[in-house]
This record gives sequence, C-alpha cells and structure tokens, in this order.
Amino acid sequence: MSIAPRKDLGQHFLVDDNILRVIERLAEIAPDDVVLEIGPGLGVLTRFLSERVAHIHAAEVDRRLADHLAGIPRTTVHWGDALELAVASLDPPPTKLVANLPYNVATPIVAESLALAQLRLWCVMVQREVADRFFAQPSTKAYGSVSVLVQLATERTGFHPVSREVFRPRPNVDSALVAFRRIASGATPEVKRVVVASFGHRRKTLANALALAGVASRERAIEALRAIGRDANVRAEALAPHEFVALTEELT
Repeated sequence: MSIAPRKDLGQHFLVDDNILRVIERLAEIAPDDVVLEIGPGLGVLTRFLSERVAHIHAAEVDRRLADHLAGIPRTTVHWGDALELAVASLDPPPTKLVANLPYNVATPIVAESLALAQLRLWCVMVQREVADRFFAQPSTKAYGSVSVLVQLATERTGFHPVSREVFRPRPNVDSALVAFRRIASGATPEVKRVVVASFGHRRKTLANALALAGVASRERAIEALRAIGRDANVRAEALAPHEFVALTEELT
C-alpha cells in the first residue's frame, strides 16, 4: 500500500538502500547493539538494522505505517510521540540512537536524548543546517543552545552529506548524516536552563537575556560574567560550552 508522507510530521521516507551502508559504518553497528530508531517510516533502515543488531526500539507516531513495520525481527514498535517515550525504561535498554529523524522534531529529540546516560552513540540523518549547528563553533551564525548542549556531552565522529534523491518526497533542503559519541555526562538541568535562556534573545547581551528569562537579575548576571573573565556586554554566542558551566556555577 502506498503511503503519502505527511508534511506536518516532517516525514521524508528513506528509499535508497545505498545510504544504509554509510549509516552502518558511522553508527559502528555491532551484533550486540540495542538501537533506538525514531521515525522509522517505511522501515527501510529498520529492516536493515534488524539483520545486524540484537534489538531495535522503533518509535513511530503515524499508525498508517503499521503494515510496513509489522513482523520485523528483533524489533519493538512504540506508537506515539517520541518526545514522550520513556526511553530510560525500555527493555532491553538502547545504547545507540540511529535514525532518519523527522525534520520538525530533530533538534528537540537530540537535545532531550543527551540526558539519557545509557545512550553512548548517535548517528542521525537531519537537515544539513541542523547537522552543522550541532558542532558549530562560538561566534558563528550556526552556534546556539543545541551546539552547547551537544558539545558538552559528545564529540563528533563522522559526517556525510546526503543527496536529496535518497528520500521520497524529494526534500527542498540538503541533509546530512552526523555521528557523535558520548564523552561526558553533559549539561545538568541547571546548566541547560542557563544555556537555553542565554540564547533566548540573541540580539540582547547575555546579562539582559538572563534577566529577561528570569534566571538572574542583570546585576547578578554581570557579576557572574566578570567572575569568569567576561565583559558585561558579551553575547551568548561568544561563550564556549565550558564557559556556560562556569557561569552556572557562579549563578547558583
């Protein structure tokens, strides 16, 4: 049965088998892996992985795809919003996130998954600009809150531009595979709150952004910035990831 991708769900179905070997390499797939796949779509990647890993947890919101995802060996399909899935309670516990992520939820899914200590490696297909954002450097246009959060927890291990022709429908944007491995526990809830607030008003100084978000008064924020060796008029995009950790410590 032909299924029309839903734009409101950010669906672009993977239809080219050639990209699967690239995913296998970047995800460092091994027979004992337990994989979390979000947005399996027609199950092209799911079936490929099911022949190579111990188990797959596939999270899918679109029940029209039930027939395509039924009967895939070593696969449990979890129906519903992936952002509401209790990943920490899945059995067996997944240690890798390998997915062609729906465009409209790719950034929040990656940002939220960083808090799951059991996840050790990510290999995700996302829009090229999103992939660039994950490991963007300070003082660049792409640098933002997700850059800080990803870099506090991981290091990039692979990157592969992806042709628009591997999807149906053909998207109007470029895509890329990006792989990264956990190197630290990542941002605490307090650090995450400061980071998100810091980038909430990009045209404001960091002190003003924190004040507008209710994280700290402008005066207190200026004191904390000076304590870490930063000027009162600095903007969020100028700070390196580790500086946000130091700033949080000064504010708490």
